[in-house]
Amino acid sequence: MMEKTKPSVSLDKQDNAEYVLTTDMLSKKYGSRYAAKDINIRIRKGEIYGLIGRNGAGKTTIMRVLSGLSNATSGSYSLFGKTGRGIKSVMSKVGSLIESPGIYSNMTAYDNLKIKCIALGVNKPGYIEQLLELVGLSQAGRKKAGAFSLGMRQRLGIAVAIVGDPKLVILDEPINGLDPQGIVDVRNTLSRLRDEKGMTVMISSHILDELGKLADSYGIINEGMLIDEFTNEELHRRSGNYTVISTDNDRKAFELIGGLKGIEAELEENRIRIKTELSRENNLVKYLVDNDIFIKEVKTESFSLEEYYLSVTRGGSDDNG
Repeated sequence: MMEKTKPSVSLDKQDNAEYVLTTDMLSKKYGSRYAAKDINIRIRKGEIYGLIGRNGAGKTTIMRVLSGLSNATSGSYSLFGKTGRGIKSVMSKVGSLIESPGIYSNMTAYDNLKIKCIALGVNKPGYIEQLLELVGLSQAGRKKAGAFSLGMRQRLGIAVAIVGDPKLVILDEPINGLDPQGIVDVRNTLSRLRDEKGMTVMISSHILDELGKLADSYGIINEGMLIDEFTNEELHRRSGNYTVISTDNDRKAFELIGGLKGIEAELEENRIRIKTELSRENNLVKYLVDNDIFIKEVKTESFSLEEYYLSVTRGGSDDNG
């Protein structure tokens, strides 16, 4: 059980950034229900953008529209500066992996990539070998995909998505269901796409600990609406650090702290988490000691992406609809 108070959060946008993808009040409606409503996303060139949300929040719906697999009900979006009918001329610069990898299990990894190369008219010596090496499958290129682990299948799906060297790659939950090693392998693959190939990557996930190790910017989707968008730098500036105090009477200490101005406190099991200026930490400890509170431990920690996400969405349960 946790008692806490939380600050309000506002949207931060940088209008002077170079964007490869933007949306303007983009909405998708099924019958009378909005799966996504009034979405305004900004994705910068050469970054990994994490789209965060619970199952059923609208992440896949948005990605299907941006990948050209579904039409928006209203609103618009821009790709590489093109809008409306002009988007068709730049869709070849977009690669996508939505829901599950579209690969042939009875064919080798090499042949799966060869089929995609033929479809796109790609005929470069050594090209398929380069793709396999890029996604860490150079030793499994002649192995049938049906014998692959889930993580290997995901990496092959990513390789298929980047045939033709797209400038933007849209990936829906590529680490969902993977074991720890599979997650690390996919994470390394996506980092290489950004760092070595200069690709911009949009990735959705609800595994926030892993996404926090990978993404440069984030958008939070909740009940079909984009409620926040921020960079790693903005995340650090907004949430920063907090102080953790453990005492011999946390309930009494929490009540004492609650009477002070400029301090946000959360009473957790066996500790109190406090958000305040670090310069006030010593005075706070002295205040508690003067009020007969014995301090067991004082330390400074940082907010995680998961904690920030929960503070913005106010927790809540999954919606699997």
